[in-house]
Amino acid sequence: MANVEIKGVVKRYGSVEVIHGVDLSVKENEFIVLVGPSGCGKSTLLRMVAGLEDLSGGEISIGGRVVNNVSPKDRNVAMVFQNYALYPHMTVRENMGFSLKMRKKSKEEQNARVMEAARILELEPYLERKPSELSGGQRQRVAMGRAMVRKPDVFLFDEPLSNLDAQLRTQMRMELRKMQLRLKTTTIYVTHDQIEAMTLADRIVILKDGHIQQVGTPIEVFEKPNNVFVAKFIGNPPMNILEGVCSVVDGKRYAVIGSSIFPLQDGVAEGIVNGSPVLVGIRPDSIKMGQNIERLPKEWWCQGEVVVSEILGAHSLLEIIIDGENELIAEVEGRIVAHPGEIVPIGFEFDRMVLFDPETKMALY
Repeated sequence: MANVEIKGVVKRYGSVEVIHGVDLSVKENEFIVLVGPSGCGKSTLLRMVAGLEDLSGGEISIGGRVVNNVSPKDRNVAMVFQNYALYPHMTVRENMGFSLKMRKKSKEEQNARVMEAARILELEPYLERKPSELSGGQRQRVAMGRAMVRKPDVFLFDEPLSNLDAQLRTQMRMELRKMQLRLKTTTIYVTHDQIEAMTLADRIVILKDGHIQQVGTPIEVFEKPNNVFVAKFIGNPPMNILEGVCSVVDGKRYAVIGSSIFPLQDGVAEGIVNGSPVLVGIRPDSIKMGQNIERLPKEWWCQGEVVVSEILGAHSLLEIIIDGENELIAEVEGRIVAHPGEIVPIGFEFDRMVLFDPETKMALY
């Protein structure tokens, strides 16, 4: 178990810089998830921690020891890859114990560690099988077991669930989290799937174009995004972003969206002057319809025209137009039967609204 410190880390390929002075502190036993779109630098950053990529600048330390010039095998980290990387001619037992064999551990210690990992991952019935005789989920557990037996200071996961189907991915997310809680090992996990990030992480690190956009708990990045990119990347469906104007009347601030006027909460964007353009961010689940609208103040209501509605079991998704031009997605409780063109009342939880600067795209708190 160890902390990881990433200070001013830069990565260049020739003249092209892909990681731009990243700073990140990972606490001991913490589960950190690096998330972002393809090409944002998350896997490159992970590989630099593992020692598989050289640094162009900056410093990485593990457990207080600077590892810039330390070989991967001497960093005491274990990495689980997307493609499992199992030896096809070896049994599950041999695959899991191979690294211990290479380190010349005794057969007794090899067997003890393999059996402990197999018990935790429920692989005991499959120890004498070859990888070709296993399902995708079982192969991934073998890959995790191979990492576990080394008892590393840090686990590194590079999109380990992306090859699995949706149902198995959900199951394996739970297994991963239980494993980390049981072993209490510092973990850095890379994914492009924001659902994985939200469900697994103690803290999420959101990257874009080699820059960190925000670091925070799942609730923090969901409710208080730093900028429009984070607001739209985290959440499914993403946050609605509507163009509006801030109006100040008798010291009271309002968000004006088309012909609709909504009072702002006290303390929200107090520095904004009358007439300033703003971007108004509204989470789909903060839009209410039907019986749920009744608990909201009337001044938070408006009329919307239904474009399309989808019933998804316990909740419904609706695309709605307000003021004839602003489209938004509502995620509402219950089975809402609404027809295209129908005019319906909708309400907003404006205490959860976020304002953004239209030019910088940064949040105005």
